[in-house]
Amino acid sequence: MTSTRASVRLSISSLRAHKRRFAGTFVAVLLGVAFLTGTLVMGDTLRASFDTMFGNATAGTDAVVRGSNAVTVAGESQGTRQPVSTALVKRIEQTPGVAAAAPDIQGAGQLIGSDGKPIGGQGPPTLAGNWIDDPKLNPYRLAAGRAPSAPGEVVINRGTADRGGLGIGDTTVLRTPDPVHVTIVGLATFGGQDGMGQVTYTAMTQADAEKYLTPKPGEASTIQVRAGPGTSQQELVDALRPVLPKDVEAITGQASAAENRDMISGAFLSVFTTLLLVFSGIVLLVATFSIHNTFAIVVAQRTRENALLRALGASRRQVVGSTLVEAAVVGVIASAAGLAGGIGIAAGLQALFPAVGFPFPEGALVISAVSLLLPLAVGFLVCLGSALLPAVRAGRTAPLAALRESAVDDSAASRARALAGLVLLMASLGTILTGALADVSVRLSAAGAVSALAAFVVLGPVASSYAVRLLGAPLDRLRGVTGRLARRNALRSPRRTASTATALMIGVAVVSLFTVFGASLKATMNRTVDRSFAGDVAISAPAFGAGGSGLSPRLAPAVDRLPEVATAVGLGKGVAEVDGAGRALTVTDPAALGRVFDLGRVDGSLKGLGANGIAVSDTEAGRRGLHTGSTARLAFADGTQQNFTVRAVYGRSELAGDYVITRLAWAPHRAQDSDSLIAVSFKPGVTTADGKASVARTAAAYGNPDVQTRSEYAQSSAGGIDMMLTLVYALLALAVLIALLGIANTLTLALHERTGELGLLRAVGQTRSQLRSMVRWESVLVAAFGTVGGLLLGGVLGWVLVKASAGTGDTAFAFALPPLRLLVVALVGITAGALAGWRPARRAARLDVLRAIAAE
Repeated sequence: MTSTRASVRLSISSLRAHKRRFAGTFVAVLLGVAFLTGTLVMGDTLRASFDTMFGNATAGTDAVVRGSNAVTVAGESQGTRQPVSTALVKRIEQTPGVAAAAPDIQGAGQLIGSDGKPIGGQGPPTLAGNWIDDPKLNPYRLAAGRAPSAPGEVVINRGTADRGGLGIGDTTVLRTPDPVHVTIVGLATFGGQDGMGQVTYTAMTQADAEKYLTPKPGEASTIQVRAGPGTSQQELVDALRPVLPKDVEAITGQASAAENRDMISGAFLSVFTTLLLVFSGIVLLVATFSIHNTFAIVVAQRTRENALLRALGASRRQVVGSTLVEAAVVGVIASAAGLAGGIGIAAGLQALFPAVGFPFPEGALVISAVSLLLPLAVGFLVCLGSALLPAVRAGRTAPLAALRESAVDDSAASRARALAGLVLLMASLGTILTGALADVSVRLSAAGAVSALAAFVVLGPVASSYAVRLLGAPLDRLRGVTGRLARRNALRSPRRTASTATALMIGVAVVSLFTVFGASLKATMNRTVDRSFAGDVAISAPAFGAGGSGLSPRLAPAVDRLPEVATAVGLGKGVAEVDGAGRALTVTDPAALGRVFDLGRVDGSLKGLGANGIAVSDTEAGRRGLHTGSTARLAFADGTQQNFTVRAVYGRSELAGDYVITRLAWAPHRAQDSDSLIAVSFKPGVTTADGKASVARTAAAYGNPDVQTRSEYAQSSAGGIDMMLTLVYALLALAVLIALLGIANTLTLALHERTGELGLLRAVGQTRSQLRSMVRWESVLVAAFGTVGGLLLGGVLGWVLVKASAGTGDTAFAFALPPLRLLVVALVGITAGALAGWRPARRAARLDVLRAIAAE
């Protein structure tokens, strides 16, 4: 007990005397914990806010009647369901326990703003439906104006009106996808908010909704039901079941609200918080290396101090405990500060999100016990774990070390480390090549990537000696003696240099990984369009997300009639189950499809598919055991099943999809009809510019969708990649910042142990300017080593990710290295290294020469 107290007192005294030594460690833990805390608090707050919003909006709906059959395609949170007959409303209203019932028609509808541009469409859904007069069954509440009562009148949610610059009395166009001229007569809120996040909503009369959103009148997406006094939701559902047809079901309002909440916010929140947590892990990993390096240097500088303690009777346990107590104190204080900072970050984002167009639901921050305890525990354990090895090393200090004159860490790379690193590197390369080329596996490739990172860390001290010599060679000619001294200082402790650079290497590697993967995705899209798209221009819906209303199916025939056009074919979307699995169908004119798309080798014929023929990609045919002449049984969302004869098997499915049927075959099963892409080829002699202008004039009457050349279409299809990269760069900036703080802290501590040496250099004629230059160039060399290593590791891992992704689907991924972007990453890393050395260089130049010479 007494020895423990002595260790604690010794640690506290050391911390008080050398607070600045741990400044970098404190900041690294603080930033990492703040990022993690902000992520958890923001996720909890968003989840609770959406729960409250949906609960308020659907509080009056006690049961929902809907089609029991659903076909779910991969990537969808909810499946496509068959509609229900509005004739059921009367039967439901006559059921005991029912107070009211109303049909609810839902479809896609995109409003055009006052600037002529569509509102939303890149991500969240753009919805349209009928206005429900019963205020308890309608999740929307009128905030201004009145309900629609005549053809062409609509109510829109207030958030959509604000973003589109629209107000009551304005006229605009609603894409359904056919353009419908509407007049806004009211503004509505959802659950007390301006809308469901970024979702847009337009409500019409029931007659208009049936006309524009359903294949035929008398059908609705669901029927909303309200219970009478004394009837619970489950009792209401039990009472409804006997009166419903066999292909129609009833669920409680609470269950329906939970499904809708998960559809709108659940997937988004899951992806959003997972992404942030991954980056929190990267930040903390980078912080681990910075913290470890700080304690390693501090322990090396205390060699004589620890040896003296051992000589005076201190045990190894006391010396180890003293170092760990310092780490624990720093970890607790920095984690607590990071906790407060993270809560502040979440509060700031709650205020900032509405300003940038993302309506963060109103309400107080939700701070759960997990959001408080987990970051505290992580910050504490990261700091303690990072200091463990240096603490053990401190405990092994021999008492005779007190007689040594130097306490500088001049550790070099051992042969054992080099051998172990090479073995680990070869094993990781073997795993990577197996997972990326031989037995394509994302998990195997990921395991190889992790082992490759470990190999880089182990080999760091070995590689640093060679890398610093190579990278610093030009300094001899450019900076003379100053450059040679900077290089020798960086070579003095290979392990320290490697450990310092590793933190930056990880940040740069992740940046490079995403940069390479993003460039490869763009190259893949360009190659896909070049290889498969044989048309001259494309008319396309949004490239990603659930928004937009699609393209009018009447647009392709209208374009096809233009004198400049040889062929115009629209591609619609359908869904069906094939062998029990939901699959996407391409609905089109198969004969015309072959004239604007390169489908590769085609076995059979795309002509004459009719109402019972289907064309299948070669990959899918091999997977399902299909061939020309065989039968494929499709089950549709409306409950019907039909046998289709495979009349063609084609080689390339990148743009055409795996299953192609005619519009005639899809018509009995379709819901809201639309195309997602229209491919157009021009007649000989028609220039792309003239043909595009003619197509654009025709498209203007159908909602004015974008008309793009082949290159523009490829670029827009990959438009989400740049947005992803921007987010990645912004998030990784924190990791790089922590790495640079680690470099600055290492330099500061290294200069402290070289105080006497710096004094001698000044005494023999080195100027302050030369000293500052020497320190800055040493920082640049360390940063350059980390940056080059990160670029190399990121490039390899990017290649692995591309190859592994290619094995998960039918698309042949193209690997691409973006030299300009990677050059920018390299320049940023090296420039940041120079900035990291700026403050330590200034402090070194201010040293008093005589005091520095006298320092031990």
